[in-house]
Amino acid sequence: MATFRRGCFCLGLSYATNLVRFTRVLVRRQVMKLPTTSTIRKNWLSPSTIGALCAVPFSQKHDGLSHGALIRRASSLVIDSTNTFLSQTTLALVDSVTQYVKTIHSLVTLHKHYVASASKLTPEEEDSVWKVIVRQRHELSNLRKDVERFESNWMMAVNLSKLAAEAAYDAGADQASVMAQNSLQVAQSHVEQIRQLSLEAEKNLTDSKAESSQRIMLPSSTEEDDIPDAYLRED
Repeated sequence: MATFRRGCFCLGLSYATNLVRFTRVLVRRQVMKLPTTSTIRKNWLSPSTIGALCAVPFSQKHDGLSHGALIRRASSLVIDSTNTFLSQTTLALVDSVTQYVKTIHSLVTLHKHYVASASKLTPEEEDSVWKVIVRQRHELSNLRKDVERFESNWMMAVNLSKLAAEAAYDAGADQASVMAQNSLQVAQSHVEQIRQLSLEAEKNLTDSKAESSQRIMLPSSTEEDDIPDAYLRED
């Protein structure tokens, strides 16, 4: 009986030992299937976020520089880009408005000359002057569209400059923020001056009706040329 008990005990001990070994093998296999720490760090972003960040050039953290310092440096680079965009759009807007104002003055002057001297011109001369007026009106319409387009670009540049200045200030790049605000004030001052000239020119254009007036039709011949000589004699 004692021998039988020892045999059962040894059999149970062997079974338990094999079960432990089998369990350890399964655990190791499961652990091998789990992602490593580096894999988790690489794949922690969601698929939707990964697609958006693929085009963003990430730079490694430089030795000795904190994340705050890198953000300040990046915000300064943003300020440089927005200042360039603002200066170019401001120059384009000022040039287009200047040309627009010059064309208005030219059209108003030409129209006044036409109205004052149309009756003294020959039909050929009148036709030639009127064609010039039509061309000036067409050019003015195109310049007005250019002004609207460049003004839209300029307003976008202004908004970007404001956001960049605010971002630089929040990041601690105070000098870059001040530079952005100064550039913005200079640009707004130039545009405000040219806008005043544009408003005055447009008022003169409206008052002169140079853009909306109709052509003066000259008679081809006088009435006396069509009256027979018999009716011109006195009784």
